[in-house]
Amino acid sequence: MDGVLSLCHMIDIITIGSATRDVFLSSKDFQVIQSEKFAGGAAECVTLGAKIEVEDCTLSTGGGATNAAATFASLGFSTGIVAKLGDDEPGRDILADLLNLKIETSLVKKVKNGRTAYSTLLTTTGGERTALVYRGVSGEFAASDVPLKSLKCSWLYVSSLSGNIDLLAKLVAHAKKMNIRIAINPGGGELSKAPQLRQILAGVDVILVNLEEAQLLSGMSTKDGKELAGALAKLSKVAVVTDGGKGAYAAQAKSRYYAKNRGIKSLSRTGAGDAFGSGCVAAIAKGLSLENALQLGTLNAESVIQHIGAKKGILTKWPKEKELEEIKVFVSRV
Repeated sequence: MDGVLSLCHMIDIITIGSATRDVFLSSKDFQVIQSEKFAGGAAECVTLGAKIEVEDCTLSTGGGATNAAATFASLGFSTGIVAKLGDDEPGRDILADLLNLKIETSLVKKVKNGRTAYSTLLTTTGGERTALVYRGVSGEFAASDVPLKSLKCSWLYVSSLSGNIDLLAKLVAHAKKMNIRIAINPGGGELSKAPQLRQILAGVDVILVNLEEAQLLSGMSTKDGKELAGALAKLSKVAVVTDGGKGAYAAQAKSRYYAKNRGIKSLSRTGAGDAFGSGCVAAIAKGLSLENALQLGTLNAESVIQHIGAKKGILTKWPKEKELEEIKVFVSRV
């Protein structure tokens, strides 16, 4: 499949963003060292010059667009994806994975002589990891890579566009014009242009970020997730802010939400953010409440972190009401 084809039928959700080939390496010899020399105050280290024994090696596929698409397809939505792959073996592996999940791939662009994005994830026994990332053809998104006229869907779910803020603005404008609902989980490139990104959010249905990203996007230094979500909800219709093991926050109009997770032990946190965000949007797309959306997102993320691989634990059926209620959500008004 060379170049970009076009959809000839309406589907439920199209995801847009990165697609990567992932290899997960797990070893007890990957040690976390606390040091102010490193951003975040910690580093993942190995002995220099040593031959490190790896207990587990897992090949998988990842990237925000493919991970989110996997959630939507697994939960019964007709799903398509816009992404860039090289004409190499990793690209073929990703395409096979998408087809196996019954995800529409006619909008995937295969770049001749291009190299597919690749990540090596060094995972500690505690589930934390360092990712060595080669962006490949996913490192650049141009307007020509996203055929607007072919985006025939009810929802767009946009992840990283490699910092192409003008393309993101075009997608939001197109969604508004075509009455398509749109959710954005911006990448670092888009977040580095926070002033421009803030201006775009007025046409967005759902913005999904973690706490640090919410601080950057809002320009606020507070670590109060509820306050940050409230600030972002003034820019978009719904704002969702995740805070790792502490849970997630959301805001919509005058309502504020806090979802407490269950403290599930993590085997690997890779893909947790994508699982949470796509789970939330899946619930909203199904017409459920924002409270239910936080519950579904949490259940999806908790399932993923119990496995190696960003797609391995994705929910394959809708949770029953009793299962959703296991995630406690606290609602308040402002």
